[in-house]
Amino acid sequence: MLDNRFDPAAVEGRIYQAWENAGAFKAGRPERAGADPYCIVIPPPNVTGSLHMGHALNNTLQDILCRFQRMRGRDVLWQVGTDHAGIATQMVVERQLAERQQPGRRELGREAFVEKVWAWKEESGGAIINQLKRLGASCDWSRERFTMDEGLSRAVLKVFVRLYKEGLIYKDKRLVNWDPKFQSAISDLEVVQVEVKGHLWHFRYPIEGTDEFITVATTRPETMLGDTAVAVHPDDERYTHLVGKFAVLPLVGRRIPIVADEYSDPEKGTGAVKITPAHDFNDFEVGKRHDLPMINVLDAEARMLLAGNEDFLDGAAPGPDLDAVLALHGQSREAARKAIVALMEERGLLDQITPNVHTVPHGDRSNVVIEPWLTDQWYVDAHTLAQPALKAVREGRTSFVPKNWEKTYFEWLENIQPWCVSRQLWWGHQIPAWYGPDGTVFVEETEEEAMAAALAHCVEARIITDEEARALAEDPDKLAAFITRDEDVLDTWFSSALWPFSTLGWPDETAELKRFYPTSVLITGFDIIFFWVARMMMMGLHFMDDEVPFKDVYIHALVRDEKGAKMSKSKGNVIDPLSLIDEYGADALRFTLAAMAAQGRDIKLSTNRVEGYRNFSTKLWNAARFAEMNECRRDPAFVPAAASSTLNRWILSETQRAITEVTEAIEAYRFNEAAGAAYRFVWNIFCDWYLELAKPVFMSADSPWKAETRATTAFVLDETLRLLHPFMPFLTEELWERTGGDGLLTLASWPALEGLDAPDAEAELGWLVDLITEVRSVRAEMNVPAGAQIPLALVGASDETTARAKLWNDALVRLARLSSIAFASEAPAGAVQLVVRGETAALPLAGIIDMDAEAVRLSKELAKAADDVARVDVKLGNPDFLARAKEEVIEEQRERRDAAEARAAKIREALARLGKA
Repeated sequence: MLDNRFDPAAVEGRIYQAWENAGAFKAGRPERAGADPYCIVIPPPNVTGSLHMGHALNNTLQDILCRFQRMRGRDVLWQVGTDHAGIATQMVVERQLAERQQPGRRELGREAFVEKVWAWKEESGGAIINQLKRLGASCDWSRERFTMDEGLSRAVLKVFVRLYKEGLIYKDKRLVNWDPKFQSAISDLEVVQVEVKGHLWHFRYPIEGTDEFITVATTRPETMLGDTAVAVHPDDERYTHLVGKFAVLPLVGRRIPIVADEYSDPEKGTGAVKITPAHDFNDFEVGKRHDLPMINVLDAEARMLLAGNEDFLDGAAPGPDLDAVLALHGQSREAARKAIVALMEERGLLDQITPNVHTVPHGDRSNVVIEPWLTDQWYVDAHTLAQPALKAVREGRTSFVPKNWEKTYFEWLENIQPWCVSRQLWWGHQIPAWYGPDGTVFVEETEEEAMAAALAHCVEARIITDEEARALAEDPDKLAAFITRDEDVLDTWFSSALWPFSTLGWPDETAELKRFYPTSVLITGFDIIFFWVARMMMMGLHFMDDEVPFKDVYIHALVRDEKGAKMSKSKGNVIDPLSLIDEYGADALRFTLAAMAAQGRDIKLSTNRVEGYRNFSTKLWNAARFAEMNECRRDPAFVPAAASSTLNRWILSETQRAITEVTEAIEAYRFNEAAGAAYRFVWNIFCDWYLELAKPVFMSADSPWKAETRATTAFVLDETLRLLHPFMPFLTEELWERTGGDGLLTLASWPALEGLDAPDAEAELGWLVDLITEVRSVRAEMNVPAGAQIPLALVGASDETTARAKLWNDALVRLARLSSIAFASEAPAGAVQLVVRGETAALPLAGIIDMDAEAVRLSKELAKAADDVARVDVKLGNPDFLARAKEEVIEEQRERRDAAEARAAKIREALARLGKA
């Protein structure tokens, strides 16, 4: 006998262990050798990470697809793995060393520190894998990969070397996002724009040979020491006479040209902007256009780099001003800023200071201000690699869902900049580049190959003789010192870009690579279209013979809090998926996320929604208990198409329809519609109507339909468990086992019914359901007391309706709480009329409720609803409100309006029934 309730905590671990013991999720199971392959690669979570709500949504949707396709007989590979997460992991281990009062990274040295990281990874890394199992993820755990494992590392080396030798990887001096705390370049994804209340300092720069000044404004006075030009708009008549002349950089004395460039905005500030190419991304582009010097005035820790800086000193005028500036060498940006403002004020060159609210880039992990910094880095020629990636999507070889995300993809790739792939870290794939004694770089997969290339080069360039080369080759110590390896490591996105084919065994020609590449679909968030999706497209097309890495890209939305605000620790509104699983079970969380995952719409998550779908689990569990108590058991001889009871033919037809709706919705990645169709069928049709209407049959001692109804109930319950399994795997697997299902449900077939359409049964039962539903609605709208039994009159009923009413009389009376059912040629006086499937029914409510008073009450409610709509319309019609309000606030107002409009529509309908509309 089933327990009184479903207890997720008591069964989830046991069920998952059963799946693993059976190897249920392994790709290439023998019975699927001839099946069509289906492959999804998991967006690899950081090895330092823990399950957050974005992971929960992403992996729930992937799991729905994988379980669905597995049940349809496909050979499914859900490729799992984790990312080594360069900065995050290095930071975790450095913090651990400090907490344990052990030597730090630099005291340990590179080799010993990397050993510490590997030890941490084996001991504590990858906790998120077990958390994914708690969610129910059906990955092929036997194929788990790590971006630093031996196979993926070999793939990374091969890709880097090949791209270098094809001229698509090179070293260049450009601006990067520099994190002074980690002393490394970081990606745009690791930069957070923080709004701060700062100042705008207006400085007066003298015009060479005149008494005139040009005033520029800056939020970063310390960078003026690296200015190499002043830019004005070519159409700005105020400055036309100055273009081509020189300003003299205050405090430094350097002559800097005044150039015409459209980057300068005549409407902003003074219309003149200082150009510091080495410390601003926009200025860097201006500098390239005008061939300006690039002067770096900060060191790796963002301290002033002035003394001994030849670029800075070139063109500087010796004297007291320069001495005062050089005294700032080694100071922090903040200290230098104050000092420079003071020096400019002393010299009468500070025009004014104005308040200024602006965004300042911060490192998402270091929380320090990121510095645009000029440094030598390794770059990928992303523009060249982007062209096939653009073409593939334009030709439809890869499609985005929703399609509007293709525009984002195109815009970024069409304007793509060189991709900085080097990081000044110790944890990661060390760049396979070695430098010879003359600085020549040798890029090879192994040190031995680089050494051979370096010796050959040095002999050819006559740096060493053949004899010296042979002597070096015989002396390991001298040979090891002959070349020096680049200390930088690769951006983690570089290895992740290879994920769809490197995880399948590339560069070897493995059976898995041949079978599962290209993958079927990628599910990911919109925020990494640039950083991951586009780069996988570029690398996949380049290294896999112009074959796209995936056919579809499904972009899911954000999970926000119930008010629509983005979740953040600082706001205190983060919802922990593991806590929800603890409280409500994994199935309730999964179904909630699926039911709310409408394409292109963010999810507003509340615990009430999860609790609601926990109640859905309870509803199904209770339905199974009801079936068990009424001896509804699987009948191997049951043939659905042979069912003869109208009620049973109706539920079988509805089951077939639900299966079709859910199947088509999953295939179209309309997860919310699939979940909605399953929910409506299970809760409304099967539980609320079919089982309720079947009760008299089960209770009857001599019903001719009893055996058939039992068999039908058991059959539909089985089909329901199959239908719900991708969404609610634990609950359905438990019920499958407890009701005697054959084998594991997760390996059972997907339901596929046909030939069960029963339009006559649907017409009969549909009429019954609609009539009861309408009567219940009228009772609710008109405030009819819950215990009151009211009469129903069928007006001018057809013979068919008359027959139905007599056949289902007991069900109508019981479920609609009626006192009687009568047939009349005209509606009784004081009756509320309703039309059901073209025929009229009347509820004589006079004497049961005060019809006039009810009309007054409804009119007041309608006026209140209209006021609510009007108030929202005023807000939404206010351009100032729309400009200032947060997105979630505007969306909340729109939802309020929709709710008020829906309420008003229901009230108008009720008034019409009273004849008061």
